[in-house]
Amino acid sequence: MRSLLFVPGDDERKIAKGLASAADALILDLEDSVAVARKAAARELCAATLAAGARMKLFVRMNALDTPAALLDLAAVVKARPYGIMLPKCRGGDDVQLLSHYLAALEARDGVPAGETRILPIVTETGGSMFGLGSYDNPPLPRLCGMLWGGEDLAADLGAITNRDDDGRYTAPYLLARSLCLFAASAASVVAVDAVFTNFRDAAGLKAEAIAGLRSGFSAKAAIHPDQIAVINEAFTPGAADVEAARRVIAAFDAAPGAGVVSVDGKMLDRPHYRTAQRVLARAAGA
Repeated sequence: MRSLLFVPGDDERKIAKGLASAADALILDLEDSVAVARKAAARELCAATLAAGARMKLFVRMNALDTPAALLDLAAVVKARPYGIMLPKCRGGDDVQLLSHYLAALEARDGVPAGETRILPIVTETGGSMFGLGSYDNPPLPRLCGMLWGGEDLAADLGAITNRDDDGRYTAPYLLARSLCLFAASAASVVAVDAVFTNFRDAAGLKAEAIAGLRSGFSAKAAIHPDQIAVINEAFTPGAADVEAARRVIAAFDAAPGAGVVSVDGKMLDRPHYRTAQRVLARAAGA
């Protein structure tokens, strides 16, 4: 996955536009973008959308585990077999484990293959969640398929006026949250997903932030508007020159299986470069 597009779960028109987009995954939202009075209707629409199928991966963002809506959300959509559930306001591995237990019970009830429903938590939406970021890899969480960091809810939780400076860059607390999400995802061996870029009319700013995320180690980025998808997909798709360079690195190591260091294009490269080249080819294949 390179791009994950949020759409309100109660808006049939926006869901249709999302399904027609080039996003790798669609996130049918039952949480922030749906008013309380519309939650029930949104569940029905999301279940119908899931049942109809799609070429892209379909996630459902449920309401937080500590809300009355959480189990209602899960009971409505698991039977329609979403690719995964996005868990907001996640405080740590214990929340993922609890959700996994709920999913196991519903999968058994609805005849869904056990363990099929994946979990993608948003791991930085509260100040307290910062202290749970080391808990996603012990014990292993088989349903965990990635981690998304979020700066908007975190800013609200902290009482911040804004989470960016005058130049549009994240301020220190949010850069820390972003980095900790990246480290936690690496420790758990899952995909790290960069947060949304809220100014959907600023394509240049989005491109710069997506490329910066890629360079740091993120594999994908969330989006709030279909117009953002092309920019994100391009940023996270290796170019032909990148693919060819990665192939040369892998070929050099494959030709010298006992070597710790090889020479490629006049540079001395060691095993970390080999792993990086493998990731480049994996991203290219996925794209």
